[in-house]
Amino acid sequence: MKALLIYPRFPKTFWSYDAFMKMAGLKAFIPPLGIITVAALLPTDWEIRFYDRNVTEETEADYEWCDVVILSAMLAQKPDFLSQIRKAVQFGKKVAVGGPYPTSIPEGAIEAGAHYLILDEGEITIPQFLEALSQGQEKGIFRTLDKPDITQSPLPRFDLLEKDDYLMMAIQFSRGCPFQCEFCDITNLYGRKSRTKEPAQILVELQTFYDLGWRGSIFMVDDNFIGNQRNVKRLLRELIPWMQEHNYPFTFITEASVNLAEDLELLDLMAQSGFYAVFLGIETPDCDSLELTGKFQNIRQPLVESCRIINEAGLLIYAGFIIGFDGERAGAGDRIQAFVEETNIPQPMLGILQALPNTALWQRLKQEQRLLEGFGGVEVGDQNSLMNFLPDRPMAEIAEEYLDALWTMYEPKNYLRRCLQHCLGITTNPKLEQNMYFPRGKGLRLVAQLCWHQGWKRTEIRGQFWRQLWTIMRTKPQLLNMYLGLCAAGEHFWEYRILAKERILEQQGLEPLSRSTQVKPEPVLVDI
Repeated sequence: MKALLIYPRFPKTFWSYDAFMKMAGLKAFIPPLGIITVAALLPTDWEIRFYDRNVTEETEADYEWCDVVILSAMLAQKPDFLSQIRKAVQFGKKVAVGGPYPTSIPEGAIEAGAHYLILDEGEITIPQFLEALSQGQEKGIFRTLDKPDITQSPLPRFDLLEKDDYLMMAIQFSRGCPFQCEFCDITNLYGRKSRTKEPAQILVELQTFYDLGWRGSIFMVDDNFIGNQRNVKRLLRELIPWMQEHNYPFTFITEASVNLAEDLELLDLMAQSGFYAVFLGIETPDCDSLELTGKFQNIRQPLVESCRIINEAGLLIYAGFIIGFDGERAGAGDRIQAFVEETNIPQPMLGILQALPNTALWQRLKQEQRLLEGFGGVEVGDQNSLMNFLPDRPMAEIAEEYLDALWTMYEPKNYLRRCLQHCLGITTNPKLEQNMYFPRGKGLRLVAQLCWHQGWKRTEIRGQFWRQLWTIMRTKPQLLNMYLGLCAAGEHFWEYRILAKERILEQQGLEPLSRSTQVKPEPVLVDI
């Protein structure tokens, strides 16, 4: 068989870092780990061509060459995902699809013409698909309630990646999360038991990246890296000597629950292993909302104190916040802003609450007859959208608070100030020369572009940029790359807040921003 594996394009989202990527001469944030794991699950005698359309697009010749087209997608990729299904069908090819989006909402893929839906986790359903092919089945939906033992998961096909086009590489240690936040779909997709790989598997994956020549940052893409604290400590205790023997070729970023702050031993092991940043699901400083949504792990100790502990352990904090919970008091946006200012979290991901399909929130709202069909983030694949259900306070009030908070937090002066103050609060790791690496050959270009944009073109922050740069170089030179990367990402967020405002106003039935009120992004100089 000749298989064409395609990963669809992402639109501009909070995490797409579009302007940053252009400045650095990169094309995508991280590679698609799921579909290159699928590639490793296919028979070894199959011929494979792989395209991440965020990096390189396939050609018509590729479609003519293949026997089957295999696609994987997340919700945000919905438009291009469905378009590629239709295109493959037009070429007369069999189409197989999988990933989080069709697993949660298979109807779209079926309507677009997909022949095979390989849903849930591929270690179980890929063999089902291959058996159906061998029996000549023309269509099929392959599902399972079982969760695979990922100690048997194969080494992903990292060799298929165009590594120089990505900001980071990606690996996965665990799947599943022990918590049961009402709005989250992770437990629906991967279960409440945190299943982990063996430390030896991760070391083989890292050695593969090392042998392929990668030097830089790696995203540990677990939805909750510390869901199984016993096993994660086993990993870190074996990772530390490997990193030392290889002279710390990588640094790591991951996602974790806020109770990370309760385990000082775990924090120390992460720092010794080369972790420089963590994404936390803080959601809201309102304890009553956290209790209502079942996020009890966030109220065991004060959230501000948790952030301080994690910073002092040497980790940069990224964080997610949500507005629109049931029972939420007016002024939630102001309270989130105040929390962000107190903790100096540079890149707060603020979204309006969405009821994702089949979550506990979705089921409750469906029972209460409050769901709105064809509306909200499920349609657009991002959180810069009005909620897809009837809230218990005016939706216009929630939208106003969201826009005001997003606009204020990402005002350039406010953003740059938080970048500096947050970095100053991080305890530097003496084992790492730099807490964050830029991909080879990209750092000089990025710094030159950054100095041009923020050190010259943006007159409103020009002085602030140079003063803060001098401060970080004088006081925390080890964090210089991290700080410069945060500053450069501002170029993306200053564009993104405009997109978010336009989308919210459009959904409210209002006119989009007029040209006179838009903040036009500076052009990117591609020849520096």
